[in-house]
This record gives sequence, structure tokens and C-alpha cells, in this order.
Amino acid sequence: MTAAADISLPPFAATPAPSAGSTLMRPVEAICAALLLAIVALLLVGVVSRYVFSLPIVWIDEAASICFLWIAMLGAAVALDRSEHLRLTLFVQMLPPRAQRFVDVFAHVVVAAFLVGLMWHAFDYAIEEWAITSPALNIPNTWRAAAFPTGFVLMLALVVRHAWRRGGVGDLLVATAIVGAVALALWAASPVFVKMGTIKIVFFLVVIVAVCLAAGVPIAFCFGVGTLSYLAFATNVPTFVMIGRMDEGMSGLVLLSVPVFVLLGCILDATGMGKAIVDFLASLLGHVRAGMSYVLLGSLFVVSGISGSKVSDMATVAPALFPEMKRRGHSPREMIALLATGAAMADTVPPSIVLIVLGAVAGVSIAALFTSGFAIAMVLLLMLAILARWKSRHEDMAGVRRAPFALVGRTLLFAAPALVLPFLIRSTVAGGVATATEVSTIAVLYAYFIGAVLYGGIGWRKTYAMLVETAALTGAILIVLGTALAMAWAITQAGVAQGIVAVMKDAPGGAFTYLALTIVVFLVLGCVLEGLPAIVLMAPLMFPIARSLGVNDIHYSMVVVTAMNIGLMTPPVGVGFYLACKIGGVPPDEAIGAIWPYLLALLAGLVVIAAVPWVSTALL
Repeated sequence: MTAAADISLPPFAATPAPSAGSTLMRPVEAICAALLLAIVALLLVGVVSRYVFSLPIVWIDEAASICFLWIAMLGAAVALDRSEHLRLTLFVQMLPPRAQRFVDVFAHVVVAAFLVGLMWHAFDYAIEEWAITSPALNIPNTWRAAAFPTGFVLMLALVVRHAWRRGGVGDLLVATAIVGAVALALWAASPVFVKMGTIKIVFFLVVIVAVCLAAGVPIAFCFGVGTLSYLAFATNVPTFVMIGRMDEGMSGLVLLSVPVFVLLGCILDATGMGKAIVDFLASLLGHVRAGMSYVLLGSLFVVSGISGSKVSDMATVAPALFPEMKRRGHSPREMIALLATGAAMADTVPPSIVLIVLGAVAGVSIAALFTSGFAIAMVLLLMLAILARWKSRHEDMAGVRRAPFALVGRTLLFAAPALVLPFLIRSTVAGGVATATEVSTIAVLYAYFIGAVLYGGIGWRKTYAMLVETAALTGAILIVLGTALAMAWAITQAGVAQGIVAVMKDAPGGAFTYLALTIVVFLVLGCVLEGLPAIVLMAPLMFPIARSLGVNDIHYSMVVVTAMNIGLMTPPVGVGFYLACKIGGVPPDEAIGAIWPYLLALLAGLVVIAAVPWVSTALL
């Protein structure tokens, strides 16, 4: 995913088709697919043994955790090979073609420098873990930790290969010389940086990261380069600790549900379950004024509760509804605006991957987040529906008829197995019946079985492609989690968070001022960093401050996620806006003017959510 997905720039360009991976990576892709199947199988066995036979198997979580870290690192390499890492390309695309090629080579060299800088520490980390034995499996922890050096070696080989293919020898040498010169200058100035106060944080973790972002370095490696440079040149902390911080950020058991929910979204797309839901809502509401807008918003709301992915949601809904909406007089730019803001609204509907990650990094109950997220999405849905109704006051309803009751019944019957799924996920997690990880496994098995029985099934080749694509996306997400949490740890150790707490406690307005600041921060970061990186980087810093000011964790979570989602869809930088344009086939320049009223509607909803904590906590 890039900041301007309609104009791609290889090899870190917009997400390609799953077949875009190189032949040399086929064995790694097969291993990733096998690891993902192993995770699903292990979790399923654990669920059955616990809930059916009341005999929990203690080593299953450990085995799944080992597979998970391996799939994260190998998946990150696959994502690098397929150009699926999150990256900002807005500024690179402003350059002439020749300069774009050089900057792209430079970005590869920066990534390579980061990988080389951490690689030997990764080997040391894996070797040291030999002395630690896992409690259940009773095997050295090196079997797990070896994923780090293996993944780094693979990624380094891929980066060098891509850089060599992208630019000539001259570009590669010049880029390497620039990176080397900067590193040498920072090393020479290291004694000065070490003695400086917290202002050095601004240089290493803001300026360097911003320069890397502007140069098109993938976001995960921007965080990594900034943090590694800070530890190496501005502190006496050994850079070895960064591997431990990354491991901690990528290894939470609750994150096991991320790849499984991603896989669930792939199954939703492949089986047509999402389209069945859209068809039912269209037969039910399509005859009223603004009906197709209601169907689009309602479909995003319901489908999001299955897939947990904005990409899957928009790709499922748009092709099914846009033709009829055009026939009724909806302009393409208005449809894109509604699609983008509707996807932002739906990102709090369980099983939102953003909510799962937020719960993991901020230490907030995922069950409570799922319950509150449903209510928050309803508030935003109401705001968008009111605006859509007003905008459809001149809609051409000629020839539009209510669907026969028999047709509504048939579409409901066909969609019912799919409609059950989001409510099953939300109720079981929110009710404490099962964890998000356990529910995700059951949901995958249910969706695959129902898809095979009622919706035509999925062939083995397509299933394999989905497994590989899930592994790649999981790796891209988790490498961001690892480097962002390492960066957040570095900022915390520097005492920045404590300083902000002291300032905010003395600021007029207290909690309300801090909520307003939070909205501004996440609106901006949502535009620039995309959703997950912004959440992972800032949540460990900002949640302790909110707690110290007496702000409820769930209330604060809903403000953070809603603001971030609005920023994600805000042009001219928000990556979600460009993704919606790509899916809908509308040029961004055409759609950019239409989205502002919808964003204002979401902002109005955000003000209500921030000002009235009861909205977030009433259902808890």
C-alpha cells in the first residue's frame, strides 16, 4: 500500500498481484503457507481440546508462538519481494523520472544499512537464547529466535538484488557513499550527541525518520533506522537491546489473531460471501431515496465485521454497488468519497485488526474494545447516513421499484450464513466466551466450510495463494510493530513521556485539552504513517498520560482509532483515500473535492465521541 496507489514505483510500489513474487522466493512462500496452516491447526486443536474435552494442551500456545515469529520474519521477506511494505511515495513522485530511480536506489541502500547494522546482533540474540528453555516444549529458545537472523539475511539479499536491478552501478555506488558518509559523520559527532539533552530525540527520531519517509523508505525501516541511529550514536545503550524490543513487540499471543483474520478476509473475497451480504441489503433498501448509499454504508459495516480489513471491505462492496449507483445519478467522485469515509467508519467494527493491535500494544481489553467499537461505528454510520440522505435529495428514482418479498427472502437465505459470522465474532469475544485468537480460528474454519458448501468453494491453487498473501501482509504488519515499539521504547527511556505528562497536568483544560491534542496528533499521523504504524508508535507513549489524567482506556481508544481513521482518508496525503480511488477507478484529482463534506461528518461524530465518554462505555 502506498500513499498514491494509482501511480506505482517499483520495487517498493503499490501492492501487486499475489503472483508478483520472484521464482527464487517460491520455497520461502511454501514455508510461509505451511506455517500459517500449522498456526490455524494448532489453534483449532487447542480450542477443541479446551472447550470440547476440557483438556487444555499447554504446549500449543508455545508452538504457535514459534510458528508466528517465523511467519512474521519470512513473511516480511516475502512482502519485500512482492513490494507490499507500507511506504510513502507522495514526495518521490514529484521528482523527475531520473531522480526517482536514484532515490529508489537510495531507499534500498538505507534498508540494507539497517539490516546490516542489526544482523550480527540478531545472530548473537539467537545464540544467547540457547541458554533459555521453553517451559512447555522444553526446547532451547533459539529455535524461535533464529527467525530474526534468517529473516534479516533473506531481506538483505532481496534488497541488494532489487537495488542492483533498479539502478546502475553508478547510482548504487553514489547512494552507498552518501549513506556511509552520513553514518561516519554521525559516528564522529557521537560524543556531542551523547552529552546533549532530549533535543537529540528530535534529530534522530523525527528528522532522520522524516527524511527516510520522504525518500520512500518503507515505514517499518524508517522507524528502525531512526531508532538504531539514536541508540548507536546518541546513547550509551548497546544496540543489541533493539532486537529484544522488536521481539517483544512482535510476539504477543493476542497478535496471533492478526494473520488468521487476514486469512478470513481473503476467504470472504474468494467465496463471494461479502457479495451475498451486499445483494441482500440492496434488495432490502435499494428502493428508497439514498437507498444505495445506505446499502454501501451498511455493507461496509457488516462486511468489516467479517474481514477486519479496509482493503477487503472496499474491494468487496464497490464493484457490486457502483454500477447501480451510477445509473441512479450518483457521480463517481461522490461514490468514492462515501466509500472511503464508510471504510473509515467501519474500522471500529469487530474484528478490526487495528483494535486487536491497539489492545496488544496499549494493554487494553480486546473484548471491551470490540464491544465499544460496535457502538462507535453506529454513531459514525448515523452521521454519514444523514449526509448521504441530504446529498441524494435530487437522486433519479425513475424506474426504481421495491424488490419482491420473494427476492428479499431468497437473498436473505443465501446471505444468512455470512451474516451470522460478524455477530458470532463480536458476541463470543465481547462475552468472554473465547479469545479473539480462538474466535478467529473458528471463523476461518466456518467461512471455509460454508464457502465450500454454499458459495462454490475455493480451489487448492487459490487457497495456496491466499495463504502466501496472508503471510506477506502479516510480515509487513508485524515488522512495523517491532520497529515502532522499539522506537517508542527509546522515546520513553529518554524521559519524553514523563515530560509530556508534567506539561499536560499543568495545562488548562486537563483531560479535555489532552483529548483535543490527541485528535490533532492522530489526524496528522493517520495521514502520514497509515493506521497501524501511528497506533503502534504512539499508543505506548500516550495511553499512560491519558490514564494519569483520568481518561477511561476504552474512551481514549475510540478517540484514537476514529481520529486515525479520518486522517487515513484525508487527502492529499492519506493513503486510504488513494486506495479507495484505485478500487473505484476514479482519479484522485476528481474525487478530492467531494470527500470534504463526508470527512466533516466524521469529524462531527468524533467530537461527539470525545466529548461524551458514555458513547464509548455504555455497552461495557
